[in-house]
Amino acid sequence: MSAAPSRQRNGVPAVNIETALKEAMGIEGAIGVALVDYTSGLTLGVLGGGQTMDMNIAAAGNTDVIRAKVRTLEMLGLQDGIEDILITLDSQYHLIRLLQNKRHGESFFLYVSLDKTRANLGLARHQLRKIERDLDV
Repeated sequence: MSAAPSRQRNGVPAVNIETALKEAMGIEGAIGVALVDYTSGLTLGVLGGGQTMDMNIAAAGNTDVIRAKVRTLEMLGLQDGIEDILITLDSQYHLIRLLQNKRHGESFFLYVSLDKTRANLGLARHQLRKIERDLDV
């Protein structure tokens, strides 16, 4: 799958999305990346994945993860926001970074799948924070 074309898509500047996805794919060990609106479940763009991972299916599944965690925090009465969620598999890291968008709320997340043998988890988290700062969703 490819990133959104360089035009407006659902009112979102696709050039920024495409740039963010390309930067995320530049993270050492990246297998695939998606930008997702977790309130609607819409995937705004994906890159990578290939035959080993369908990024649209992965994005949809991780939408459920985010929704469950947000619901849990609400039930607990915690006021903390979610920075990121890490899922560790035998051979991969799945890193979910919630985007803190002051104008449009906090309904977007970046999801990146990383090859565990090649990725530096600390550096990947740092790079996703930078991508988040630069992205205007």
